[in-house]
Amino acid sequence: MTAFLTALVFVVLAEMGDKTQLLAMAFATKYPWKVVMKGVFVATVFNHLLAVVVGAYLNEFIPLYYIQIAAALSFIVFGLWTIRGDELRDEASDSRHGPFWTVAIAFFLAEMGDKTQFATIALAAQFNAIIPIWLGTTTGMMLADGLGIALGIVLNKKIPEKTMKWGAAIIFIAFGLFGLYEAMAVQASGVSVSSSF
Repeated sequence: MTAFLTALVFVVLAEMGDKTQLLAMAFATKYPWKVVMKGVFVATVFNHLLAVVVGAYLNEFIPLYYIQIAAALSFIVFGLWTIRGDELRDEASDSRHGPFWTVAIAFFLAEMGDKTQFATIALAAQFNAIIPIWLGTTTGMMLADGLGIALGIVLNKKIPEKTMKWGAAIIFIAFGLFGLYEAMAVQASGVSVSSSF
C-alpha cells in the first residue's frame, strides 16, 4: 500500500503543469472528455507498464544503494524540471486517426522520456514492486489529467501553473534530499557495522 500511495502522490505532483496534462487539456477542447480520458488511460497503462518493468529489473543488475541514490537525485531533478516547466508542442495537431487513437498515440509518445515516466521507473526500482507502482502511477495520471481536463473545460483557459509548479517542486526536492540523507545514513551505519567486525 505504501508503494501504491507513494507512486500516486508523486505522479500527481509530477503531472501538474506537465506537457502531458496540457496535452490532455488541449484534446478536451477538441474531443468529448470521455474519449480523451479513455485515450489517456490506455496510453498510460501501456507506457507505465513498460516503465515499471524497466525499473523493477534494475535491481537485478545494480545494488540497491546506488538505485536509492539515483532515485533521490532524480526526485531533485524532477523538482528542478517542474520549476522550469514544459511547453505544449504540436502533438495535439495530429488527427489522421479517430479521436480515441489520436489521443492515445499522442499521449503515449508525449509520455516517452517525460518526467512522470522517469518517476515511474525510479519508484519501481526503489520499491521493487511492479503492480502497486503501476497501479499507483496510472491512478495518479488519471487523477491529475482528469483534473486538468475538468478545469480546462470549466475555465476554458490554461490553469495558472505558478503555485502548483513551486509546490510540487519543493516537495520533490525535499523528498530527494531526504532520500539522499537516508541512503547515506544507511550506508554509513552499514560501513561502521562492518568495520567494527
